[in-house]
Amino acid sequence: MSLLRVLGRPMLASMFLAGGLDSLRHPQTVAGVAEPVVRPVTDRVPLLPDSTEDCVRLNGAVQVVGGLLLATGRLSRPAALAVAVTLIPTTLAAHRFWAEEDPDQRVQQRIHFLKNLSMLGGLLIAADDTGSAPSLLWRGRHAAHDLRRDARLVRRSVRAGAAPATMTGWVRAKLSC
Repeated sequence: MSLLRVLGRPMLASMFLAGGLDSLRHPQTVAGVAEPVVRPVTDRVPLLPDSTEDCVRLNGAVQVVGGLLLATGRLSRPAALAVAVTLIPTTLAAHRFWAEEDPDQRVQQRIHFLKNLSMLGGLLIAADDTGSAPSLLWRGRHAAHDLRRDARLVRRSVRAGAAPATMTGWVRAKLSC
């Protein structure tokens, strides 16, 4: 693993560890802000808890576990994707700059919104990062390519060996008559 990955993953995960722990410990502090985003989602997804505080705790738990996995490099691709999924409702609930009346607050919320958007981009890159190992798709494509190449070589060698064998059979048939 490269030094950039070793340093970058914990740096990216740090915000989710801190924010997730805060959501787990004190969900009531963000439950009011999260309500407009949580309610429509829980109405559509029956697996989620009905209580906004429980949804905030669940979101925080996913961020903590995903952040730990991302920071340690264990299952970092699925962890980055899971944390990215939790970042979307968090951003939409906490940084609604378009709904702010105060111009100073609007600027601050837009900055936080864009910060979260850039973290989302980093998480998507981390979710796609194979750590210098070829992906399953790449390995599958190259295995298929290698099989096609091997099949062509076998076909050529069979054809090359078949012509002399045919000639030998024809000569034997002529000589035995």
